[in-house]
Amino acid sequence: MTSWLVARRHADGTASAWNLANALTLLRVLLVPLMAALLLVDGGQDDGWRLAAAAAFGVAIATDKVDGEVARRHDLVTDFGKLVDPIADKALVGTALVLLSVLGELPWWVTVLVLGREVGVTLLRFVVIRWGVIPASRGGKLKTVLQSLAIALYLLPTPDVLAGWKPGLALGVMLLAVVVTVVTGADYVVSAVRLRREGRREQAARERAAGRAGGPLADEAVDGGGPGTSTAADGAPEEPRGGPHA
Repeated sequence: MTSWLVARRHADGTASAWNLANALTLLRVLLVPLMAALLLVDGGQDDGWRLAAAAAFGVAIATDKVDGEVARRHDLVTDFGKLVDPIADKALVGTALVLLSVLGELPWWVTVLVLGREVGVTLLRFVVIRWGVIPASRGGKLKTVLQSLAIALYLLPTPDVLAGWKPGLALGVMLLAVVVTVVTGADYVVSAVRLRREGRREQAARERAAGRAGGPLADEAVDGGGPGTSTAADGAPEEPRGGPHA
């Protein structure tokens, strides 16, 4: 077990992609179609299958927390994990929301709004990655908790004794999740704009410093006046400093 936790190491000391953290992430990916198949049995009307679907969703959510802790504790953070982990999260939540809407249990506008926010934030990450990475916020973590709780409430079968208030509770938690989702999305946009502005300011300052240090020829190159020179239109480096998950 210890060898599997620590995993093989590359020559530079970094962890191999074959490790427990990534295995848990892959398990979450595999649980997505399983949850979908269980939920759709008998059109979602069979309580036993719905309970199984909720259990699959719960296990998948648990792996999301455990794989991160294992990766950090045993230094098993890999590029593979950085790439697949957020994809698995969005696939799990997105699939659940879409299927609940298909079954007529969740308004489509909720699903479209939540998924639209997730796609928009993902695209925004690619836009600002050349300037830096915006860390996860407490609001983002709260959003995940509320979305997971709301989906679990929707997935769980409703006993007759709870039929009077359980649907309202599920909808209430989901609406709260939607509010937090929208607010954190707006906050992410503001943070991205601020990061880009600061990055461009720092880039311009470095170019001015390089021009002063290099003399007239360097000034001419920075201004784009030298023959054969080429700079990015916005004064930023032409190539990103890292990949989308740097």
